[in-house]
Amino acid sequence: VDKSDKIYCLGDYIDRGHDSKGVIDFILQLRSEGYEIHTIRGNHEQMLLDSIMYEFEIDRWLENGGGETMRSFGIRSLSELPEKYLSFFRETKLCIKKEGFIFVHAGLNFNKKDILEDKDAMLWIRGFDPLQPALKDQILIHGHTPKSLKYILNQKGNCINIDGGCVYNEHKNLGNLVAFDLNERTFVIEKNGELNN
Repeated sequence: VDKSDKIYCLGDYIDRGHDSKGVIDFILQLRSEGYEIHTIRGNHEQMLLDSIMYEFEIDRWLENGGGETMRSFGIRSLSELPEKYLSFFRETKLCIKKEGFIFVHAGLNFNKKDILEDKDAMLWIRGFDPLQPALKDQILIHGHTPKSLKYILNQKGNCINIDGGCVYNEHKNLGNLVAFDLNERTFVIEKNGELNN
């Protein structure tokens, strides 16, 4: 990776391990060094933002890793979250369209006439058809639903899931960080070395 590359991150930077703050700090550091990193919002970032706006949402977030995220930031309440991190979360995009690709966290609702209309689907949807005429000549890159390496490497169609279940144990052929090189149309795979398999 060099500074001429464009990097699209697909969300869930938090709630998925003991160092959520470190993940955000790494992205912010790379940006400060001149790397072009685009950040998509995942459902976990949305749960955090919902918890800030609506107090009744916090229990759902805490049940899905929010407590560990707050510990990584050294805070006991979201009101203590430093502004630079709050800005990071608020500035994430639900969807990015670029050069024949659409990037979202979870997927798109192909039952809608306008496939970019359903914002909730971009964060939460699972189980849609990986061959979509609605995309025309575009390719959808998404995550959210962890898949085995075998599944990822053998995908057909114009919907590409790159969620290798990085935080999960290898027993289901998960525990992989997966990227997709848009120019070469190849997968880049890195095993999570922190997992005890």
